[in-house]
Amino acid sequence: MGEPGLRQAIRRQFDRRALPALAAGTLLVLVVLFYYPISTVFVDSIFVDGRLTLSVFWTMLSDPFYFGEPARLLTGDSPAAVARATLSPDRRLGIVGFTAYQAAVSSVASVALGLPAAYLLARYEFPGRRTLRSLTILPFVLPSMMVAVGFVATFGRNGTLNGVLTAAGFQRVELLFTLEAVIIAHAFYNAPLVARVTTAAWESVDASAVETARSLGASPLRAFRDVVAPQLYPAVLMGAALTFVFTFSTFPIVLALGGYQLATVEVFVYRLVGEFDYAEAAALALIELGISLGLLYAYLRYEARNTVQRSGGDPLPRKPLLPDRWSLRESVPRLGLAVYAVLALAVFVGPIASMLLASVTGPDGLTLAHYQFLLRRQATGAAFQVKPWDAVRNSVLFAAAALLIALPMGVVVAVLTTRDYRGRKLVDALAMAPLSVSGIVVGLGLLRGLVFGVEVGDTRLAVGGALAIVGAHAVGGYPFVVRTVGPELDSVDQSLVESARALGAPRARTLVDIELPLVWPAVVAGAAFAVALSIGEFSATVVLATGTSQFTMPIAIERFIGRRLGPATAMGVVLLVVTSVSFFVIDRLGGEDVGF
Repeated sequence: MGEPGLRQAIRRQFDRRALPALAAGTLLVLVVLFYYPISTVFVDSIFVDGRLTLSVFWTMLSDPFYFGEPARLLTGDSPAAVARATLSPDRRLGIVGFTAYQAAVSSVASVALGLPAAYLLARYEFPGRRTLRSLTILPFVLPSMMVAVGFVATFGRNGTLNGVLTAAGFQRVELLFTLEAVIIAHAFYNAPLVARVTTAAWESVDASAVETARSLGASPLRAFRDVVAPQLYPAVLMGAALTFVFTFSTFPIVLALGGYQLATVEVFVYRLVGEFDYAEAAALALIELGISLGLLYAYLRYEARNTVQRSGGDPLPRKPLLPDRWSLRESVPRLGLAVYAVLALAVFVGPIASMLLASVTGPDGLTLAHYQFLLRRQATGAAFQVKPWDAVRNSVLFAAAALLIALPMGVVVAVLTTRDYRGRKLVDALAMAPLSVSGIVVGLGLLRGLVFGVEVGDTRLAVGGALAIVGAHAVGGYPFVVRTVGPELDSVDQSLVESARALGAPRARTLVDIELPLVWPAVVAGAAFAVALSIGEFSATVVLATGTSQFTMPIAIERFIGRRLGPATAMGVVLLVVTSVSFFVIDRLGGEDVGF
């Protein structure tokens, strides 16, 4: 065989084995960065002082501090006494009970705020409707600490809300470090999710079914109740269930707006890590993980049974937001939407606007003192203090490094989960598991595993905090690449792929030469999501960066927010600017309505 023939043979072997090799590499990365750390958390919870025990779990399950009054059943109290205590006004919810309670209230608030938005987007036509519908994806990538500092600037004692109230002659209100502030912030994040899934269901309603009901004498209200509403209920419940899952695992919002006095499970795990109580932190993290996975499984089962399928008929026609002729029937819903628009602006735009305003104002009016403080801190700050430029640099470098891992992982997993073969659903479930595990748990696992080191023979292998942070960001970001690229790969015309295969192109060559160029906007969008999520990630980073100099912008905001609101808002604006670059990439290169 000549040299050209040898090169062709090597290339054919490479093309044939490239995809399996990439799949094996992706699996290895996932094991090292996700499954091994999670197993480390499990081991920490059952091996205490070198011996196998379940005492930590038993102590927690029987402690009302964690599980409220029902925990007394495990200590021998009678069910009647526990029932009376549970129904009494001074009952104890416990950390887990309070977490579930705030998640339930947050779900109700998110549904109440999201449904009118779904009604507006699904039933009315107006300039900017498609853009507004696309903006419902923002909560997936907006940095939580940036939003938190915006809410502090809004609800703080000297915040925007109290400024408006005092100017109008009303008394100040104290909303900061209250459950109400946490609920409103959760609604900020999750109401767009409810609106998005409900809008999709509303747009799938067949107009002919409604017309049939009307022709049989049903009033508009009766037609809505009997035809439209039953098709919306599953979507609304799905949105509420997903909101409950997300807010049950909440961390940055509660830490910033509620503090330890309103601690959820995640916040208390973080506190235990700070106190070096790793066994109790691991056990509580696993209890939370078990509850979260159970909730997610129940949600997925419900979604599988009740997913609204788009009918073959025409969707309901949308009305113009400004009608040609005004009447009572036309005016009432639009008046309601006008009131809702004011409320929505206060909830969704108010915090970001308050952050921008607070960053350039002080007691004497407009000022750049907060940005000057950041510059002084960078120039004169001590080694143990957060330096703004270092935080920006770390965030950008971590995001770039995480992208180098997350993007190929995400593309490979997207390919593997869109092919038809036995075991595909298992691969999908194993690969997408990071979506259901909180950043605190991943961070704790990486800290106790890779950062503290692994014994291999007589050698202890350990990685630095920066590498662990990059790994945590990659694990958190690659599922979003999968969710943007996967649906687009599914929609590729298979005749093109089959023609290439019939001409002798290997599977990997077909993927590189035909499929990926066709879904390139989705790949770019997935990359932008991964970068934005890395830049804004807080939960795993704060665990891994504690005691190190590996601060990121969200951690800088958290360090400033308790002492200096002005610099915290200025740092929030810097984070907003950096994150906005990702949105620009999505808008210009990622295309419209990609993923999710």
